[in-house]
Amino acid sequence: MSALRIVSTLAFFFVLFTIQESAVSLIHFPISGFSLYLAIAISLIAYEDHNGALITGFLAGIVLDFSPTSNAPFGQWALILTGIGYLFAVNRDSIADLTSSPVTFVLFVGVGVSMALFIYLTFGALLGEENGTLSHDGIVILGNLVWTIVFTPMFLPTLGRVREYSLSARER
Repeated sequence: MSALRIVSTLAFFFVLFTIQESAVSLIHFPISGFSLYLAIAISLIAYEDHNGALITGFLAGIVLDFSPTSNAPFGQWALILTGIGYLFAVNRDSIADLTSSPVTFVLFVGVGVSMALFIYLTFGALLGEENGTLSHDGIVILGNLVWTIVFTPMFLPTLGRVREYSLSARER
């Protein structure tokens, strides 16, 4: 991943974070909320190659750590999303098959977002944070999975085209 692409990815994540915190977080979805930021971050991580998945996961996590509503220690989201980027990088051949079909890719993004939220809650519990009851946390993860599956097909084609446009000739 080139330095220019790292800067542009970081700027994109800051803009996306601002949209998430100022608009999407204010919408009251039935069942639970929706994280546009996590859905797009997981989608971009899945699109990347080995090194790009790690770097994209780290950049997305660092930006998400700046959330004023998060009580988690700084770096927790960076650790989680870098770990997910590592899992995607290691299993790149299997993921390439998933990204070729739109339906499976949407399901894959939904499961990835749910996995990120579950790992966040698990790390929070290990660090002594108060996350709420197990049933409430399960409803939040399930609701986020449902809304991710509903909304991901709306932005996935555009996201793929924008990502292809952002690649340099060497990276293609």
